[in-house]
Amino acid sequence: MFISNAEKAKVLTQALPYIQKYYGKTIVVKYGGAAMINEGLREAVISDLVLLSLVGINVVLVHGGGPEISDMLKKLGHEPKFINGLRYTDEETINVVQMVLAGKANKDLVNLIEKIGGRAVGVCGIDGGLIKAKKFEDGINDYGYVGEITDIDVSLLNDTIEKGYIPVVSTVAEGIDDNAVYNINADTAAAKIAVALGAQNLILLTDTRGVMRDYHDEDTLIPVIHMDEINGLIDDGIISGGMIPKVRCCENAVRSGIEKTCVIDGRIMHSILIEMFSDEGIGTMFIE
Repeated sequence: MFISNAEKAKVLTQALPYIQKYYGKTIVVKYGGAAMINEGLREAVISDLVLLSLVGINVVLVHGGGPEISDMLKKLGHEPKFINGLRYTDEETINVVQMVLAGKANKDLVNLIEKIGGRAVGVCGIDGGLIKAKKFEDGINDYGYVGEITDIDVSLLNDTIEKGYIPVVSTVAEGIDDNAVYNINADTAAAKIAVALGAQNLILLTDTRGVMRDYHDEDTLIPVIHMDEINGLIDDGIISGGMIPKVRCCENAVRSGIEKTCVIDGRIMHSILIEMFSDEGIGTMFIE
């Protein structure tokens, strides 16, 4: 599709008020799913983040890596296991989690940011005491080395941001109850990091359009959800399954002072820019 220079200039002009709104502010993006696996989508996401950084918006990228972890476990002859949507993390699995998340997945993202023209530093939750955790327990199941966050110290992230870098965070945490390292849910970590940073916005990239009244019909997308609507939507089964913990992360972030949070479709090219630089946005926005 041909776009004239005049049309390009108009698009940039329309983006100006949003750039001014977010200039010098911090946004936290949780990245995973199809957008992280598909090469074209991955480059589009990272291009969006580099653009935001270059126009003066502080960007923190928190990433997952579930499919890559599962692939590595299978190569090692260790079948992945999940309990209530959480990866059961035994000793061999936590070693793979560290190797994949804090290693290859993290450094691949840093490398791509640098190639596109940004500046990035890869860190994990252990670095600088960023994420501390204890063993997660629900009184019913044993999840192994799955952690519940007890403390967030964003000093390292602030230092990194001040020097003009995009922090790329993998979510393994230092254990406070023994010498263990814990596997942390990336959505939860992103929300708590956003709160600790006093971020303007938290964006969760998913593999769905957002919250829909009918999961099978994307035309039923709910564009805005207020805090007092969440429990009713869960009771009615509209928010269900794996969307519930994502929505709860958004809820906790808003109730803790984040202006707004968004669940958007990472399968849509440049969905982050659409969300941040347009009135309509994309996906589902959560506000007070």
